[in-house]
Amino acid sequence: MASSDYARIEQAILYLDAHALEQPSLEDAAAHVGLSPFHFQRLFSQWAGISPKRFVQLHTLRSARRLLAERRSVLETSLEVGLSGSGRLHELFVTLTSMTPGEYKLGGEGLTVRYGVHASPFGGCLLAVCERGICGLHFLTGESKEEALAALKHEWPRATFEESAEATAPWMERIFSASRPDAAPRPLSVLVRGTPFQVQVWQALLRVPSGEVTTYEDLARAIGKPKAMRAVGSAVGDNPVGLLIPCHRVLRKTGIFGEYRWGAARKRAMLAWEDLRYDDGVAQQARPGALVEPTAAQR
Repeated sequence: MASSDYARIEQAILYLDAHALEQPSLEDAAAHVGLSPFHFQRLFSQWAGISPKRFVQLHTLRSARRLLAERRSVLETSLEVGLSGSGRLHELFVTLTSMTPGEYKLGGEGLTVRYGVHASPFGGCLLAVCERGICGLHFLTGESKEEALAALKHEWPRATFEESAEATAPWMERIFSASRPDAAPRPLSVLVRGTPFQVQVWQALLRVPSGEVTTYEDLARAIGKPKAMRAVGSAVGDNPVGLLIPCHRVLRKTGIFGEYRWGAARKRAMLAWEDLRYDDGVAQQARPGALVEPTAAQR
C-alpha cells in the first residue's frame, strides 16, 4: 500500500468516526476521500481486513467519550485482567528495560544501534535495535529518514549507528505478528533511555490493554503522583518507541484525542486498528495489517 493510500485511510477513519451515528454509506465515505465506491471498498478492506460497512457495524469506531465512560480502572487491575485469559495485556508481549543511572549518563556509549526504514500498517517507520532489544520506533510523518534518524540519535547521543534493514526486518515481523490475537510470540524486549520519572510513566502505559484507553489523570494516579499531570503528559509525548509503548491509548478526560508525536490522525488509526482485534476481550476474525510503503523521500 502506498503512503498516499494510507493518507486516505486516515481521512476515512476520521470521517467514519465523526459520522458513526449516521451510519454513513459506502458512497459517502468514498466521496469524502476522492475515490469511487469500488476502489475505496478495496483499499479499506486491504488495510482493515473487513469492509467499511462491517467496520461501522462492529462499533470499532466507538467515540472517545464512550471509551472513557466504559473503561475500568485498567491501570489498577490490568495485571489481574491480563492473566485471566484475555490476552490483551501489553505487558505480556513487551518487556521494558531501562538504562541504569550510570548508563543513562553515558548516553549510549558503547552501544551499537542498527536501524532500517520499513513499511507498516501506519506508514513508513524507522526501527532501531541493539543487542538488548528494540531501542527506537519512529513513524515517518512526511519527513525524510534523516529527520527521524536525527531524533533517534538525540535519544542515544553517544551510540554507534549502522543502517541495516536486514537486521531490523525480523523485528518488524515480530512486532506485527505479536499484535495479532492468534499469535503467541516471545515477548519483545524494549530498551529505553529516560529519567526515572519517564520510565515510570512508560511502564504504566504497558498496563493499558489493547482496545482500551486511559487519561493523563489516571496515569498520574497510577504512578502515585496525582498532581503531576503536566509532567506525565510530557513523558507520554517523549515516548521513543511508538506503538509498543502505547502512548496512543492516552486521551484527555474530556474525550478529546489530543496531540500525538506522529500525528493525531495516525493515533486514531492505531486505536481503530486495535479495536478491530478485540470485542470485550474476544479476538475478532478480521486480520488488519496491510503494510504501507515509505515514500521515496523517506527511504
